[in-house]
Amino acid sequence: MLLALLLTIQAAGTPTMDLAQAEKLAALALACVHQEYPNKIAHTMASDADAKAPRDLTPVFYGCFDWHSAVHGHWLLARVARLYPGTPLAAKAEAALARNFTAQRVAGELAYLRAPGRQEFERPYGLAWLLQVTQELREWDSPQSREWARVLAPLEDEAVKRFMDWLPKLTRPIRTGEHSQTAFAFGLALDWARQAKHTAFEQLLVERSKAFYMSDRACPMAYEPSGQDFVSPCLAEADLMRRVLPPAEFSRWLTTFLPDIPRGTKADASWLEPGVVLDATDGKLAHLDGLNLSRAWMLEGIEQALADNDPRLPALHAAAERHREVGLKAVTGAHYAGGHWLGTFAVYLTSRRGIASR
Repeated sequence: MLLALLLTIQAAGTPTMDLAQAEKLAALALACVHQEYPNKIAHTMASDADAKAPRDLTPVFYGCFDWHSAVHGHWLLARVARLYPGTPLAAKAEAALARNFTAQRVAGELAYLRAPGRQEFERPYGLAWLLQVTQELREWDSPQSREWARVLAPLEDEAVKRFMDWLPKLTRPIRTGEHSQTAFAFGLALDWARQAKHTAFEQLLVERSKAFYMSDRACPMAYEPSGQDFVSPCLAEADLMRRVLPPAEFSRWLTTFLPDIPRGTKADASWLEPGVVLDATDGKLAHLDGLNLSRAWMLEGIEQALADNDPRLPALHAAAERHREVGLKAVTGAHYAGGHWLGTFAVYLTSRRGIASR
């Protein structure tokens, strides 16, 4: 009976984003990828000449409040267009992408990145999402997507170069629950490296992941979340290591890393409570809505990596479903503080991007 229940749990992990939901989530990105203001610029200025409007500084990714949100807003549009070809939704998404994915705009974007003093720009979160954009385009089999992938190739190469320059010099992991976290970015980048067959980058990411995380023990889930986390330090690390280690080795590692995951068929979601947002107009507080979404997909990724008879599956599944439910309810677009980015996290979750083969 236990095996049958666990097999049912694993089989239930299928994409849940239908066309109607995709249209609602894509509307959030369509509304902001060309909306320049309000805008939060993380911008190093060398002189008065650097005092420019966002569209002049970064002419591809200038919308959605900040650079990284603009990047993954474009990823969202590529994702839904790829999953629902020939629909009015796909036509809208493709038109939005075509407006920004031009050689001239990419040249301006690249010039900005390569200017002196910007070697830390959007590292690692924004750069990892940029790789996800080009991965999506490469896997999307259409003449237009292939052309966009070609146009974006210089930015893709720049992102990989920055990672490969940085990682050998990084002596410790970054364990925050926000943009600087290494585990989450490594997971996105590793997915790209394997799809792109970039062996050197893949090997570097695996080596750094093992060096940083292999010896970790008893991650303090009781300390999570911090008040403005949008990714879990503990679960993101586990979600990365299930990509790095063979299944049996990952299972053993997880036992020492998260020893308190409940076991047995009666386990419920109470071991991991969702984050609560009391003011959705506050951009930092609204991060917890994203935490619930990212926790859900990370829990599903951990589930997927374990054996069918693993006694931790019911607890992982229950927590994933609870976080999914709470997280998706918050993706309304009622407030720009969350509306400019939560759609991406919802699409990543419901389309199982980190797990699905397409």
